[in-house]
Amino acid sequence: MPYIKLNTPIPGPQSVALQQRRADAVSRGLGQANAVAVASAQGSLVKDVDGNTFIDLACGIGMMAVGHNHPRVVQALHNQVAQAVHPGALVVNFEGYPALAERLNALTPGDFPKKTLLANGGAEAVENAVKIARAYTGRAGIIVFEGAYHGRTNLTMSMTSKYGLFKKGFGPFASEVYRLPFPNPYRPPAGMDAEGWTDWCCWNLENALVAQIDGSALACIVIEPVMGEGGFIPTPARFLRKIREICDRTGAVMIADEIQSGSGRTGKMYAIEHSGVIPDLVITAKSLGAGVPVSAVTGRAEIMDAPHLGGIGSTYGGSPLACAAALAVLDVLHEPGFMDNARTVERVVREVWEPLRGELPIGDIRGIGAMMVVEFVKDAGTKEPWMEVIANAVPLAVKRGVLLIRAGLYSNCIRFLPALDIPEDMLREALSAVADAVREAYAALREPEAVTA
Repeated sequence: MPYIKLNTPIPGPQSVALQQRRADAVSRGLGQANAVAVASAQGSLVKDVDGNTFIDLACGIGMMAVGHNHPRVVQALHNQVAQAVHPGALVVNFEGYPALAERLNALTPGDFPKKTLLANGGAEAVENAVKIARAYTGRAGIIVFEGAYHGRTNLTMSMTSKYGLFKKGFGPFASEVYRLPFPNPYRPPAGMDAEGWTDWCCWNLENALVAQIDGSALACIVIEPVMGEGGFIPTPARFLRKIREICDRTGAVMIADEIQSGSGRTGKMYAIEHSGVIPDLVITAKSLGAGVPVSAVTGRAEIMDAPHLGGIGSTYGGSPLACAAALAVLDVLHEPGFMDNARTVERVVREVWEPLRGELPIGDIRGIGAMMVVEFVKDAGTKEPWMEVIANAVPLAVKRGVLLIRAGLYSNCIRFLPALDIPEDMLREALSAVADAVREAYAALREPEAVTA
């Protein structure tokens, strides 16, 4: 029996009406990947206001590692909201805040004393991590990488790549941000293989300490262990080790941005665990709260304690509701075998898409666990990005009952971020529908070529 159930054209009439209300009342700068208005969601299924049922492979841009409305998370929220919504962590203490901090301190990599600061979203956590690193080192410089995404505040936007989508018209940007090349194994420069490209990027990290910023001025290096918006590119372990080596030598703070890749998404609690490299600070958000706004900076106690009293804080950060949700999420993630489901997601994605390489313009299939991407190119040799295929395929997939979002520096990737426990037959149904959508989009783009020929 299929999971997708479509009773109306997509978008349906009530979705269209609500979409018009959004257009009339909401800033047009707020993007929306799927023209669907949601009424309810459970697990990996979403029902819209017209009664249509979709399979969700976007999951709020990776917020739902445990799925929508997980019963344990919902129950934890019900229990907490009956007690206190948010008296304010800057005003009083309450059980949830230290309880969540204790759990995160125990879970993040590293056999040393740790502390945690809670906030609302990923960008706020990144800002706090940088502030803490600057307070600890007494320095200002930040090294980040091409293709990275760290948020939409002024500082995190300054740290983010992809100018046209995230930064155009919003300058001036924050100073003391130094952007370096990232060793994307799929896109090494001409005449260089993936290993040589990683070698060069390691060399360039050293060179940057002469050419761009002295080590004595470097506060931190911020790296995504799996690049998110940049196209789900696992950072080569050798590159992570080089960052660790430089931070150790210069006294800079190594910060792992695990906003999208953490909370079990790759089959381990944190993606950087696959490399064995231990960062000084780890940033988590998204799936940590299963849709409830919560983020965290966790790391070495002496670094976390560097800011002066009152120097860090957040009105809503670490609310009792957020803490209750996150604690329930961590319980679910650490149920026996739950995070292991990520390997099933990766296996199924590869089994469905690898045989389509000759049929569809697939350049690369990559990722780890339930964080997978398929990249599309016009030519396998030149690897010229083909963003039009994806721009057309995503709405076609929605019409077939699958919620999707794009990814990649060139917006030429489809990303798959399902709940870790999505049933295999449901995942296969969704991926098959997406493949059909790509086929239709690809055929439409090739028709003018056929007519010309």
